[in-house]
Amino acid sequence: MKKIVLVLLLISISIFFLSGCSTEKNLDSNITIAAAVSLKNVFDEKLIPEFEKENPNITIEATYDSSGKLQQQIKEGAPVDVFVSAATKQMDELNEEGYILKDSIRDLLENKIVVIVPRDSDYLISDFEDLLKVEKIAIGDPSSVPAGQYAKELLTNLNLWDKAQGKLSLGTNASEVLNWVKEKSADCGIVYSTDAYSTDEVKIVLEADENMVSKVVYPVGIVKSTQNVESANKFVEFLRSDKAHEIFSEYGFTPIK
Repeated sequence: MKKIVLVLLLISISIFFLSGCSTEKNLDSNITIAAAVSLKNVFDEKLIPEFEKENPNITIEATYDSSGKLQQQIKEGAPVDVFVSAATKQMDELNEEGYILKDSIRDLLENKIVVIVPRDSDYLISDFEDLLKVEKIAIGDPSSVPAGQYAKELLTNLNLWDKAQGKLSLGTNASEVLNWVKEKSADCGIVYSTDAYSTDEVKIVLEADENMVSKVVYPVGIVKSTQNVESANKFVEFLRSDKAHEIFSEYGFTPIK
């Protein structure tokens, strides 16, 4: 009888420890990605499912917003493992302040800044000066939205920023700006080209060149507080793979090799 009790006790202890190890392993395999909202479609529809198929022991949770808001959340201690910004400014600031794992930052993608109008718009916009003819121009809020910062830089370089002040409507992220134009609550908007390609309800009428605005670069980096460095590294390397580059290209991004 005593032997039976002892055996049952040993079995119970074994199950307890195995269960604990299993839970720890599963927890280590969950990582959170904080990414610019302009990446939501490509991440949710293709990249994350493909990564999880190739790495069945790793589960990705993703949160999307303007890069400025995500930067602030990371500084406030949000449980983020990987940050993908729509501009180098936010990533560089986090890195300088010690929030990014040393030497983990990589330039991932390039994008373009474009002017969009509703698909059936009556406005004839063939030059950036023509933006002053419309009643409302939607851009991201330059204080926190990289697309808005690029829009401000563009309009400033073209000597249109001051003239356009009474026409500007500031969105909290690039998706909001896109939606305003789609819904025709704004006559035109300044967004990323990939935002425009995500819907057939708008059309691109102008594209800024490198003489008008800084190059739009999306960097990726691992947050220093991560408890899942190995899994985070795997995801970053996947984003830089040929397979991921192929997917990014399908959505209008230009991968940086």
